[in-house]
Amino acid sequence: MKLYDNIHRAEFLQRPNRFIARCRLEGAEVVCHVKNTGRCRELLYPGAEVYLTRDASPRRKTAYDLVAARKGEALVNLDSQAPNRVFREWALAGQFQPGLAALLPEQRYGESRFDFAYRAGASRGFVEVKGVTLEEDGVAYFPDAPTQRGVRHVEELCRAAAAGYGAWLCFVVALPGVTGLRPNDRTHPAFGDALRRAQPLGVRLLALGCQVEPDGFTITHRLPVWL
Repeated sequence: MKLYDNIHRAEFLQRPNRFIARCRLEGAEVVCHVKNTGRCRELLYPGAEVYLTRDASPRRKTAYDLVAARKGEALVNLDSQAPNRVFREWALAGQFQPGLAALLPEQRYGESRFDFAYRAGASRGFVEVKGVTLEEDGVAYFPDAPTQRGVRHVEELCRAAAAGYGAWLCFVVALPGVTGLRPNDRTHPAFGDALRRAQPLGVRLLALGCQVEPDGFTITHRLPVWL
């Protein structure tokens, strides 16, 4: 799925805070908005090859967004808003639920707002989408930083499942070449514990592998989730 029109290859220099990066583009230093608040330490280091997209809106403080980085031979998409767009395209193409009739974004249930609510035949349910950028030895891990919000989403999905709704937690792995996904117990054991409690209660875990290009990415296959 093409997500960006104006893509530029650049060199990463530094990240003064989680929202901002300094990069070298065509010999000049530019300030970019980082579209991912995760740590991304294995991707964003001095000298790393990154990809920027330009947005010259006068309302913006920066003219560029940092959306991807190269890790070895692979490209990793870092745009935290992109997984929802790509999942929606994949689901509406008939790859998610047979007979999908509705997929509504940003729907509230209980104390949470889930990325999607869906209707497929007599089935109703909710989907929370998480983008994954961390890989080690061919395995994808989530999260790359502690996420209490993620734990709350898992707990709310458990309540939705208990009430008779379909409840899905979908990990969009925005990097190629991984064999499966595991919870990152080293970084946030509470999230992994929440997943292990949730699956027997009816929460469905779905990991999706992708083909990534500088200007976007596409879901290509399902991956196993190992708890």
